[in-house]
Amino acid sequence: LLLLLLAAAWGPCFSGAPRSPQRRWPVPYRRFDYRPKTDPYCQARYTFCPTGSAIPVMKEEDVIEVYRLQAPVWEFKYGDLLGRLKIMHDAVGFKSSLTGKNYTMEWYELFQLGNCTFPHLRPGMDAPFWCNQGAACFFEGIDDAHWKENGTLVLVTTISGTMFNEMAKWVKYDNETGIYYETWTVQASPDKQSIVWFDSYECSKFILRTYQKLADLGAIFKKIQTNYTSIILFSGEPVYLGNETSIFGPLGNKTLAAAIRDFYYPFKPHQTVREFFVDMLKIIDRVILNHQFYLFYNLEYWFLPMKFPYLKIIYEEVPLPVASKTSFGV
Repeated sequence: LLLLLLAAAWGPCFSGAPRSPQRRWPVPYRRFDYRPKTDPYCQARYTFCPTGSAIPVMKEEDVIEVYRLQAPVWEFKYGDLLGRLKIMHDAVGFKSSLTGKNYTMEWYELFQLGNCTFPHLRPGMDAPFWCNQGAACFFEGIDDAHWKENGTLVLVTTISGTMFNEMAKWVKYDNETGIYYETWTVQASPDKQSIVWFDSYECSKFILRTYQKLADLGAIFKKIQTNYTSIILFSGEPVYLGNETSIFGPLGNKTLAAAIRDFYYPFKPHQTVREFFVDMLKIIDRVILNHQFYLFYNLEYWFLPMKFPYLKIIYEEVPLPVASKTSFGV
């Protein structure tokens, strides 16, 4: 990911790109009937949701405070380093007035961000191998120091126990059907009215969906500013290429398969500084000079005809939702 950020920052401006037939934009995020088992090959440096627990059933008469939580990505290891680039992680906190207990709920990668963004090229396997599942994590307690020191911990609304229990049912559905992490937002230009080709599916989008569900249940949110991080690729109209079978299968397109594998190769983990800079030059050549990017989305591959400014990290305001019906039980 760092390689691509640096390549975009150094690249000049070019134009011209192939086009695909008219499609629905943004491409709808695909939901699934169940969550598949993860492959033992996929390993995380840090365990996913190590203290996770089931979401409790709250008493109907309970009054529950809802908190917006935000901190720099990997704040526990690097402090505010990524916060200076506005690369933030989002979560939501709850506090029960009846029990006094606090809870944290978030959604993130099972095997860290790099594995969700780029695949592994495994020996003996033609197709790139992805470890890109994401999931919700719920646990008791709110680490005040973690969220307050370099981020945000602020009350955004108050809900009833009934509303919390309804939200919990929705979280179960959302978590069982939306199973793959999507790092990139892809759009045509930096303009606010620009066409969005693909929308990301990551921690902030889960929090936004949660807030919207609470608003649908009647939660009334405070009028405060809320910003979220997006990593955006800029591209002409994407070209659909196919899925793993149609590209890498026995009857697949060997030339295209080789091109996709060759594109992903420089994004592998690096052992030496020399490897890093050699692969950096390859990325600049492909993404910036030749306007090429291969996107994996909904288990399918797309070609992105890249264009200036290629990549940008934004920290943009997304207002809290407005309640769609009368709040009950608060």
